[in-house]
Amino acid sequence: MPRGGYEDHEVRQRPNRRGSRPRTKIRPEHREAVPALVTGVDRGRYAVLVHPGEPHEQDVVAMKARELGRQRIVPGDLVAVVGDVTGAPGSLARIVRITPRRTLLRRTADDTDPVERVIVANADQLVIVTALADPEPRTRMIDRCVVAAYDAGMTAVLCLTKADLADPAPMADLYRPLGVDVVVTSRAPDREVAGLDEVRARLDGRTSVLVGHSGVGKSTLVNALVPDARRATGAVNAVTGRGRHTSSSAVALRLPGHRGWVIDTPGVRSFGLAHVHVDSLLHAFADLDSVVRESCPRGCTHTQDAPDCGLDAWVGTDQEDTSASPERRRRAARVDSMRRLLTARSATDQS
Repeated sequence: MPRGGYEDHEVRQRPNRRGSRPRTKIRPEHREAVPALVTGVDRGRYAVLVHPGEPHEQDVVAMKARELGRQRIVPGDLVAVVGDVTGAPGSLARIVRITPRRTLLRRTADDTDPVERVIVANADQLVIVTALADPEPRTRMIDRCVVAAYDAGMTAVLCLTKADLADPAPMADLYRPLGVDVVVTSRAPDREVAGLDEVRARLDGRTSVLVGHSGVGKSTLVNALVPDARRATGAVNAVTGRGRHTSSSAVALRLPGHRGWVIDTPGVRSFGLAHVHVDSLLHAFADLDSVVRESCPRGCTHTQDAPDCGLDAWVGTDQEDTSASPERRRRAARVDSMRRLLTARSATDQS
């Protein structure tokens, strides 16, 4: 008799809750998976276009396969899906692979936030929509978007709206030296958007991401470009001068005639650059980059208190007096904007 008075066959073994079959790291190859483009994300479900660009393309709802783990899927992603890809009501496919991305637009909540927010994948250009008035343009916000676009490997386009309220020339002159293309729209008396031909020409054949504050006319622009988009629009608050968020999630919309894609994003009030290295910031300021390389001493930080910084001589010896000429004011504004970004990013690196 064993100790305790029980035979082995009389003792009930506690079952293994994890199962007796050992886990394997081998995942199925999913050779039958079909290509698809992610056009929208909504609470764990993904709107995808199966066989995009082909005659038999189909809109399908899909979920993310468990083996993808925490990998985030965003509009613009090219993926592989399995399961029911008929698009029938109630059907659900499964995303099993994400194709390597050509570009990836990211932002953080602020310059000290270590968490990146992936916005869009595989876009060609970032279209920064800014109103010339009502609300007033925020140049530092535009600068941040330009930096994020260049860091992502995208080109930058500045779309100035509401040109019927203010002259677009000063803003255009401020950004064209940076290599930023500028297009202009205005509101016609019949409430239609004027200047769309220039915008369409810039979007033709490309995948473009539209970003901007609430109230700048981004959703109005999208509705004019894609008539069946039906993006909600809102007015600017007369007290705060800010718009109300009308777009709640990013969505990819095909331009008429299959001439490209526009990805409309929710209105943003901040565009953090914690993910961008300090050395990358100067590349977004092409007019300053050449000055720094030619005139700054080795190890120059290019900040306000940096000794013998070549940017000070480029602006002028007396930086307090910026009324001498429009060109001097323009240079001072560019240096100030770049230095604010450098100071914020340097503080992030030291924290």
